[in-house]
Amino acid sequence: MIIDSHAHVNFNAFKDDGDEVIKKCLNNNVWVVNVGSEFKTSKRAVEYANRYEEGVYAIVGLHPIHVKVADNDFLGESDNENIKYREKFNYENYLELAKDKKVVAIGEVGLDYHHFEDGATELEKEKIIRKQKEIFVEFIKLANEINKPIVIHCWGVKSRKEPDHARADAYRDLLEILKEYPVNKKGIIHSFIGSYKTAREFRELGFKLGFNGIITYSESYDKVLTDTPIEDILVETDCPYLTPRPLSKDERNEPMNVRYVVEKIAKVKGMEIGEVERIIFENSRKVFGI
Repeated sequence: MIIDSHAHVNFNAFKDDGDEVIKKCLNNNVWVVNVGSEFKTSKRAVEYANRYEEGVYAIVGLHPIHVKVADNDFLGESDNENIKYREKFNYENYLELAKDKKVVAIGEVGLDYHHFEDGATELEKEKIIRKQKEIFVEFIKLANEINKPIVIHCWGVKSRKEPDHARADAYRDLLEILKEYPVNKKGIIHSFIGSYKTAREFRELGFKLGFNGIITYSESYDKVLTDTPIEDILVETDCPYLTPRPLSKDERNEPMNVRYVVEKIAKVKGMEIGEVERIIFENSRKVFGI
Protein backbone atom coordinates (compact mmCIF):
# COMPACT_ATOMS: atom_id res chain seq x y z
CA MET A 1 0.00 0.00 0.00
CA ILE A 2 1.30 3.44 -0.92
CA ILE A 3 -0.07 6.99 -1.04
CA ASP A 4 0.63 9.40 -3.88
CA SER A 5 0.74 12.42 -1.60
CA HIS A 6 0.61 15.00 -4.40
CA ALA A 7 -1.39 14.31 -7.56
CA HIS A 8 -3.44 16.44 -9.93
CA VAL A 9 -6.02 14.03 -11.33
CA ASN A 10 -8.32 17.02 -10.80
CA PHE A 11 -6.55 18.80 -13.70
CA ASN A 12 -7.77 18.91 -17.29
CA ALA A 13 -5.19 16.33 -18.38
CA PHE A 14 -7.51 13.77 -16.75
CA LYS A 15 -10.86 15.32 -17.67
CA ASP A 16 -11.84 12.33 -19.82
CA ASP A 17 -10.65 9.48 -17.61
CA GLY A 18 -10.00 10.78 -14.10
CA ASP A 19 -12.26 8.29 -12.33
CA GLU A 20 -10.86 5.41 -14.38
CA VAL A 21 -7.34 6.39 -13.32
CA ILE A 22 -8.37 6.59 -9.67
CA LYS A 23 -10.21 3.26 -9.71
CA LYS A 24 -7.16 1.60 -11.25
CA CYS A 25 -5.05 3.02 -8.43
CA LEU A 26 -7.40 1.83 -5.70
CA ASN A 27 -7.50 -1.64 -7.25
CA ASN A 28 -3.70 -1.71 -7.07
CA ASN A 29 -3.32 -0.45 -3.49
CA VAL A 30 -2.39 3.11 -4.40
CA TRP A 31 -4.23 5.90 -2.59
CA VAL A 32 -4.47 9.33 -4.17
CA VAL A 33 -4.32 12.83 -2.69
CA ASN A 34 -5.39 15.41 -5.29
CA VAL A 35 -4.04 18.92 -4.85
CA GLY A 36 -5.70 22.14 -6.00
CA SER A 37 -3.87 25.00 -7.69
CA GLU A 38 -6.70 27.55 -7.48
CA PHE A 39 -10.31 27.53 -6.32
CA LYS A 40 -11.72 25.71 -9.34
CA THR A 41 -9.26 22.82 -9.19
CA SER A 42 -9.42 22.76 -5.39
CA LYS A 43 -13.18 22.32 -5.55
CA ARG A 44 -12.75 19.61 -8.16
CA ALA A 45 -10.30 17.79 -5.87
CA VAL A 46 -12.92 17.81 -3.11
CA GLU A 47 -15.57 16.50 -5.51
CA TYR A 48 -13.31 13.61 -6.54
CA ALA A 49 -12.55 12.76 -2.91
CA ASN A 50 -16.21 12.65 -1.93
CA ARG A 51 -16.98 10.11 -4.65
CA TYR A 52 -14.91 7.51 -2.81
CA GLU A 53 -15.34 6.15 0.70
CA GLU A 54 -11.62 5.61 1.26
CA GLY A 55 -8.32 6.14 -0.50
CA VAL A 56 -8.98 9.48 -2.24
CA TYR A 57 -8.43 12.79 -0.48
CA ALA A 58 -8.14 16.50 -1.29
CA ILE A 59 -5.84 19.41 -0.59
CA VAL A 60 -7.08 22.94 -1.31
CA GLY A 61 -5.16 26.12 -1.99
CA LEU A 62 -3.95 28.78 -4.42
CA HIS A 63 -0.66 28.08 -6.20
CA PRO A 64 1.67 31.11 -6.10
CA ILE A 65 1.76 31.43 -9.89
CA HIS A 66 -2.01 31.98 -9.82
CA VAL A 67 -1.98 34.74 -7.20
CA LYS A 68 -3.69 37.88 -8.49
CA VAL A 69 -1.46 40.91 -7.90
CA ALA A 70 -3.23 43.84 -9.57
CA ASP A 71 -6.68 44.61 -10.91
CA ASN A 72 -5.45 44.46 -14.49
CA ASP A 73 -4.27 40.87 -14.10
CA PHE A 74 -6.23 38.37 -16.18
CA LEU A 75 -9.07 37.04 -14.06
CA GLY A 76 -11.55 34.49 -15.29
CA GLU A 77 -12.09 30.89 -16.25
CA SER A 78 -9.14 29.20 -17.90
CA ASP A 79 -8.29 25.72 -19.14
CA ASN A 80 -4.60 26.35 -18.55
CA GLU A 81 -3.69 25.33 -15.00
CA ASN A 82 -0.03 26.18 -15.51
CA ILE A 83 0.06 29.99 -15.62
CA LYS A 84 -1.65 33.14 -16.99
CA TYR A 85 -4.82 32.59 -14.93
CA ARG A 86 -4.63 34.69 -11.76
CA GLU A 87 -7.17 34.57 -8.96
CA LYS A 88 -8.00 37.12 -6.29
CA PHE A 89 -7.53 35.31 -2.99
CA ASN A 90 -10.67 34.94 -0.88
CA TYR A 91 -9.95 33.68 2.63
CA GLU A 92 -13.54 32.77 3.47
CA ASN A 93 -14.07 30.77 0.27
CA TYR A 94 -11.02 28.61 0.93
CA LEU A 95 -11.88 28.30 4.61
CA GLU A 96 -15.33 26.89 3.84
CA LEU A 97 -13.94 24.51 1.22
CA ALA A 98 -11.20 23.34 3.58
CA LYS A 99 -13.75 22.33 6.22
CA ASP A 100 -14.89 19.41 4.07
CA LYS A 101 -14.20 16.10 5.81
CA LYS A 102 -12.11 14.80 2.90
CA VAL A 103 -9.72 17.78 2.89
CA VAL A 104 -6.51 16.68 4.59
CA ALA A 105 -4.29 19.76 4.14
CA ILE A 106 -3.94 23.26 2.71
CA GLY A 107 -1.93 23.62 -0.52
CA GLU A 108 -0.29 23.83 -2.76
CA VAL A 109 0.71 27.26 -1.60
CA GLY A 110 4.02 29.04 -1.22
CA LEU A 111 6.61 30.85 -3.31
CA ASP A 112 7.55 30.73 -7.00
CA TYR A 113 10.40 32.92 -8.24
CA HIS A 114 10.74 31.15 -11.56
CA HIS A 115 7.49 31.19 -13.51
CA PHE A 116 6.84 34.78 -14.56
CA GLU A 117 5.07 35.97 -17.70
CA ASP A 118 7.34 36.74 -20.64
CA GLY A 119 8.66 40.29 -20.52
CA ALA A 120 8.05 40.84 -16.80
CA THR A 121 10.39 43.53 -15.45
CA GLU A 122 12.42 43.11 -12.25
CA LEU A 123 10.10 45.60 -10.55
CA GLU A 124 7.06 43.58 -11.60
CA LYS A 125 8.67 40.37 -10.39
CA GLU A 126 9.39 41.94 -7.01
CA LYS A 127 5.77 43.03 -6.72
CA ILE A 128 4.56 39.52 -7.55
CA ILE A 129 6.90 37.97 -4.99
CA ARG A 130 5.70 40.34 -2.27
CA LYS A 131 2.11 39.37 -3.02
CA GLN A 132 3.00 35.67 -2.99
CA LYS A 133 4.51 36.05 0.48
CA GLU A 134 1.46 37.95 1.71
CA ILE A 135 -0.97 35.29 0.47
CA PHE A 136 1.22 32.46 1.77
CA VAL A 137 1.06 33.93 5.27
CA GLU A 138 -2.73 34.11 4.95
CA PHE A 139 -2.82 30.41 4.08
CA ILE A 140 -0.67 29.61 7.12
CA LYS A 141 -3.26 31.42 9.24
CA LEU A 142 -6.02 29.46 7.52
CA ALA A 143 -4.26 26.14 8.09
CA ASN A 144 -3.81 26.99 11.76
CA GLU A 145 -7.45 28.05 12.10
CA ILE A 146 -8.69 24.64 10.97
CA ASN A 147 -5.72 22.75 12.47
CA LYS A 148 -4.50 21.13 9.27
CA PRO A 149 -1.02 20.72 7.77
CA ILE A 150 0.22 22.72 4.81
CA VAL A 151 1.73 21.56 1.50
CA ILE A 152 4.30 24.03 0.23
CA HIS A 153 5.39 24.77 -3.33
CA CYS A 154 8.79 26.46 -3.46
CA TRP A 155 10.60 27.20 -6.72
CA GLY A 156 13.41 29.68 -7.16
CA VAL A 157 16.01 30.83 -9.65
CA LYS A 158 19.51 29.47 -10.05
CA SER A 159 21.71 30.48 -7.14
CA ARG A 160 25.39 31.32 -7.51
CA LYS A 161 26.01 30.12 -3.99
CA GLU A 162 24.31 26.78 -4.57
CA PRO A 163 24.63 26.21 -8.34
CA ASP A 164 23.48 22.59 -8.14
CA HIS A 165 20.18 23.49 -6.56
CA ALA A 166 17.71 25.63 -8.44
CA ARG A 167 15.61 26.82 -5.51
CA ALA A 168 18.09 28.09 -2.92
CA ASP A 169 16.85 31.69 -2.94
CA ALA A 170 13.19 30.78 -2.45
CA TYR A 171 14.07 28.18 0.18
CA ARG A 172 15.87 30.84 2.24
CA ASP A 173 12.82 33.12 2.15
CA LEU A 174 10.52 30.21 2.91
CA LEU A 175 12.51 29.22 5.99
CA GLU A 176 12.34 32.79 7.28
CA ILE A 177 8.55 32.90 6.85
CA LEU A 178 8.03 29.53 8.55
CA LYS A 179 10.10 30.65 11.52
CA GLU A 180 8.16 33.89 11.84
CA TYR A 181 4.75 32.29 11.21
CA PRO A 182 4.86 28.72 12.59
CA VAL A 183 2.47 26.13 11.18
CA ASN A 184 0.82 24.24 14.03
CA LYS A 185 0.38 20.94 12.19
CA LYS A 186 3.54 21.37 10.08
CA GLY A 187 3.28 19.69 6.65
CA ILE A 188 5.25 18.87 3.51
CA ILE A 189 7.83 20.62 1.35
CA HIS A 190 6.51 19.47 -2.02
CA SER A 191 8.89 18.35 -4.79
CA PHE A 192 11.98 18.96 -2.71
CA ILE A 193 15.24 19.27 -4.68
CA GLY A 194 17.36 21.36 -2.34
CA SER A 195 20.61 20.47 -0.63
CA TYR A 196 20.81 18.04 2.27
CA LYS A 197 21.67 21.01 4.50
CA THR A 198 18.48 22.82 3.50
CA ALA A 199 16.54 19.59 3.99
CA ARG A 200 17.82 19.40 7.54
CA GLU A 201 16.61 22.94 8.23
CA PHE A 202 13.08 22.09 7.12
CA ARG A 203 13.14 18.85 9.11
CA GLU A 204 14.25 20.75 12.21
CA LEU A 205 11.08 22.82 11.84
CA GLY A 206 9.05 19.59 11.79
CA PHE A 207 8.34 19.36 8.05
CA LYS A 208 8.42 16.24 5.88
CA LEU A 209 9.94 16.22 2.40
CA GLY A 210 8.01 15.16 -0.71
CA PHE A 211 10.02 13.44 -3.45
CA ASN A 212 8.78 12.67 -6.97
CA GLY A 213 10.01 11.59 -10.40
CA ILE A 214 12.75 14.22 -10.41
CA ILE A 215 14.89 11.96 -8.21
CA THR A 216 14.84 9.27 -10.93
CA TYR A 217 16.41 11.55 -13.55
CA SER A 218 19.95 11.44 -12.14
CA GLU A 219 22.01 10.70 -9.05
CA SER A 220 22.07 14.39 -8.09
CA TYR A 221 19.57 13.87 -5.27
CA ASP A 222 21.05 10.68 -3.81
CA LYS A 223 22.88 12.64 -1.10
CA VAL A 224 19.74 14.26 0.26
CA LEU A 225 17.89 10.92 0.09
CA THR A 226 20.68 9.22 1.99
CA ASP A 227 20.81 11.96 4.62
CA THR A 228 17.04 12.19 5.15
CA PRO A 229 15.55 9.61 7.55
CA ILE A 230 12.93 7.45 5.87
CA GLU A 231 10.47 8.62 8.55
CA ASP A 232 10.68 12.16 7.13
CA ILE A 233 9.93 11.18 3.51
CA LEU A 234 6.70 11.18 1.52
CA VAL A 235 6.38 10.18 -2.13
CA GLU A 236 4.40 11.88 -4.86
CA THR A 237 4.00 12.03 -8.64
CA ASP A 238 2.87 15.63 -9.24
CA CYS A 239 1.01 14.02 -12.14
CA PRO A 240 0.37 14.75 -14.96
CA TYR A 241 3.87 16.28 -14.74
CA LEU A 242 7.34 14.93 -13.90
CA THR A 243 6.95 11.43 -15.35
CA PRO A 244 9.60 9.24 -13.70
CA ARG A 245 12.16 7.19 -15.53
CA PRO A 246 12.26 4.65 -17.08
CA LEU A 247 9.01 5.95 -18.60
CA SER A 248 9.12 8.47 -21.43
CA LYS A 249 9.04 12.11 -20.31
CA ASP A 250 6.36 12.69 -22.96
CA GLU A 251 4.04 10.16 -21.34
CA ARG A 252 1.31 11.52 -19.08
CA ASN A 253 2.27 10.83 -15.50
CA GLU A 254 -0.25 9.02 -13.27
CA PRO A 255 -0.47 8.17 -9.55
CA MET A 256 0.39 4.52 -10.26
CA ASN A 257 3.88 5.68 -11.24
CA VAL A 258 4.65 6.63 -7.65
CA ARG A 259 6.11 3.13 -7.37
CA TYR A 260 9.11 4.22 -9.45
CA VAL A 261 9.84 6.89 -6.86
CA VAL A 262 9.60 4.30 -4.09
CA GLU A 263 11.97 2.00 -5.99
CA LYS A 264 14.57 4.77 -6.35
CA ILE A 265 14.43 5.57 -2.64
CA ALA A 266 14.75 1.88 -1.74
CA LYS A 267 17.75 1.53 -4.04
CA VAL A 268 19.56 4.57 -2.65
CA LYS A 269 18.88 3.60 0.96
CA GLY A 270 19.58 -0.11 0.49
CA MET A 271 16.15 -1.09 1.79
CA GLU A 272 13.49 -3.55 0.68
CA ILE A 273 10.80 -1.95 -1.47
CA GLY A 274 8.05 -3.37 0.73
CA GLU A 275 9.60 -1.85 3.84
CA VAL A 276 9.92 1.56 2.19
CA GLU A 277 6.27 1.39 1.11
CA ARG A 278 5.14 0.43 4.61
CA ILE A 279 7.01 3.22 6.37
CA ILE A 280 6.12 5.94 3.86
CA PHE A 281 2.47 4.87 3.88
CA GLU A 282 2.41 5.39 7.65
CA ASN A 283 4.28 8.70 7.28
CA SER A 284 1.57 9.91 4.91
CA ARG A 285 -1.27 8.79 7.16
CA LYS A 286 0.25 10.58 10.13
CA VAL A 287 0.78 13.85 8.26
CA PHE A 288 -2.71 13.87 6.77
CA GLY A 289 -4.51 12.34 9.75
CA ILE A 290 -6.11 9.54 7.72
